Amino acid sequence: MRLFDLAGKTAVITGSSRGIGRAIAEAFAAAGARVVISSRKADACAAAADAIRAAGGTAAAIACHIGDKAQLERLVTETRAAFGTIDILVCCAGINPYYGPLEKVEDAMFDRIMATNVRSNLTLAALVRGEMAARRDGAIIIVSSIAGLRGTAGLGPYAISKAADMQLARNLALEWGKDNIRVNCLAPGLIRTDFARALWEDEALMRQRLAATPLGRIGEPEEVAGAALLLASPAGRFITGQTIVIDGGVTIA
Repeated sequence: MRLFDLAGKTAVITGSSRGIGRAIAEAFAAAGARVVISSRKADACAAAADAIRAAGGTAAAIACHIGDKAQLERLVTETRAAFGTIDILVCCAGINPYYGPLEKVEDAMFDRIMATNVRSNLTLAALVRGEMAARRDGAIIIVSSIAGLRGTAGLGPYAISKAADMQLARNLALEWGKDNIRVNCLAPGLIRTDFARALWEDEALMRQRLAATPLGRIGEPEEVAGAALLLASPAGRFITGQTIVIDGGVTIA
């Protein structure tokens, strides 16, 4: 058995035109998977897919706003039209539009964060569940955050949504395990992405973070992709319902 071989598999990765999602897509393509690049902007999706194809991989670009159920349904339909099956789902897309005290967040903003970061993941997972159950084989990965593991000043609604993602993975793993569908979470710490740019470009914050990080640095997107490859491949076929923390040791320091 080739532990990290994804040949013949199709992977849908939301939020994959850049950052962690793109690194996961590139790792999966290098392992032999057909990958679907998806984010809100069609041109960004096309550029990422072109780069994977130029490197010898197989990729399709399907733009999708994960907050729109009709677009999620179209993402699944168009993936099946392009590649036939969906073997792996990675829910990486998410939003963090609010910074401030938890009690000050408006109802509409809180609902938007929960709908985008949690409900959309459940919706998309449910859309692919049937074929995975029929084959008795499937891997679903939800990208959460260490914000969901501890109190996080200023990022309360986002942190709550990321904690909910971890519980979503546990519940789906419990309910769908009988069909040999594995559902897991990744919880990255501070990673060098555009999404987290405001944090890692803040020199004072970075000095504080690095002093509290056993490995003494922040992470790179490909270092999250390695854990995703484990969970999607035969190497991780007995892992389900788990949250793998990828934070350089911050949460244990």
